[in-house]
Amino acid sequence: MEQMFRILERVRRQYHKWLSHHLGREMELLVFGHAGAKVLVFPTREGRFFDYENWGLVEALRPAIDRGQIRLYCVDGVDSESLYCRSLPPPARVDRHRQYELYLLREVIPFLRSENGVPSLVVHGCSIGAYHAVTFALRHPELFCKVVALSGRYDLTRAFGAFEDLFSGHYDQDVYFFTPNHFLPNLNEARYLEPLRRMEITLAVGAEDPFHESNRTLSEILSQKAISHQLAIWPGEAHRARYWREMVPLYL
Repeated sequence: MEQMFRILERVRRQYHKWLSHHLGREMELLVFGHAGAKVLVFPTREGRFFDYENWGLVEALRPAIDRGQIRLYCVDGVDSESLYCRSLPPPARVDRHRQYELYLLREVIPFLRSENGVPSLVVHGCSIGAYHAVTFALRHPELFCKVVALSGRYDLTRAFGAFEDLFSGHYDQDVYFFTPNHFLPNLNEARYLEPLRRMEITLAVGAEDPFHESNRTLSEILSQKAISHQLAIWPGEAHRARYWREMVPLYL
């Protein structure tokens, strides 16, 4: 019985690391669960792949994980080398972000698909992780059936309170295509919109969160495009792990 328990624990929590050819560095991730819908989980601002577990969010989802309903894939980020790297000029920050997307598309997604279990792919994140989740889902809607974004910011070109413009006033086509609140209004072709209309989309944000307006704007754009979604407004700022621990069992 003890041996079976150890085997089960290894199945429920797995650590992986490999050299990413798209990023030119080693990348790490953690997998939680043995079956169910596969959930790609992004870290928060300059966060790490282990933060989701350390902040108690894995434990908040433990019943669903143990029942085999979901399987979490918590990836690492490169925000300190891209969006938040002030030592790089803005075009270089965006280019590094593009390399990160290629890592996800050509390395992480195939890894998820190679694993046994339900083929459904969900994408999820909190704070800047929500930006990553929404941007990735809107740019590649054919990959996902669901996106859950908590306390997100969907326009990195604007300052929100103490949160500055991440591109230092720079704006070009590359920035445009990585800004959901900019490129989504101009998507009009059915071949782009139909996959989005089939996706389950949940946005949750605090009423006093600096990014509340950004969420409202995205919600309005989604409605204009006839893309069904849920916008959940929580009292207060609600931009902390203790709130996200309450949110994830409700929406994920």
